[in-house]
Amino acid sequence: MKKMLLTAGFSMVLLLGACGGNEENSEEARVPGAGQASAEDGEAVYRASSCFSCHGADLEGASGPNLQEVGSRLDREQIRTIIVDGTNVMPGGMVEDPKDLDALVEWLSEQK
Repeated sequence: MKKMLLTAGFSMVLLLGACGGNEENSEEARVPGAGQASAEDGEAVYRASSCFSCHGADLEGASGPNLQEVGSRLDREQIRTIIVDGTNVMPGGMVEDPKDLDALVEWLSEQK
């Protein structure tokens, strides 16, 4: 029982940590090269938006699903919709800047 409560508590901490700390005006929150939507910047957006806290540093999955081959399973619009709207577990709106969103979608769609 303790193990289950500890696991549930840890999962909540990870989820809440991924949802917070995205202040738009903060210098630390800005992604280098965020004004350009390119796949190269997509990885930086992934890290700056804390996506890695649920999906893993190498997209291998953690509390969220594995994204290493997400481009093989979903097209760009499906990826964009999930990021914008979220899912039952994942909150939507984690990436609000349109150029950052474009870069992240491009980068994830190339993961095949």
